[in-house]
Amino acid sequence: MQLTINGKPTETTAGSTIQNLLDQLRLDSRQVVVECNRAIVPRQRFGEEFLAEGDTLEIVHFVGGG
Repeated sequence: MQLTINGKPTETTAGSTIQNLLDQLRLDSRQVVVECNRAIVPRQRFGEEFLAEGDTLEIVHFVGGG
């Protein structure tokens, strides 16, 4: 299945949830914000929100430091 993540075409398995995608990308769901098709997805819904062909996601990482 073809998605666009942060402006780049990306392939993932059909039937994937946002959490599946984050696991595939090795991202910690506690340290990101995900926007799917211009709507922010609440963290508690990552495992319930299924992705569809052509979805556009923006994934923003939290970075600590000083």
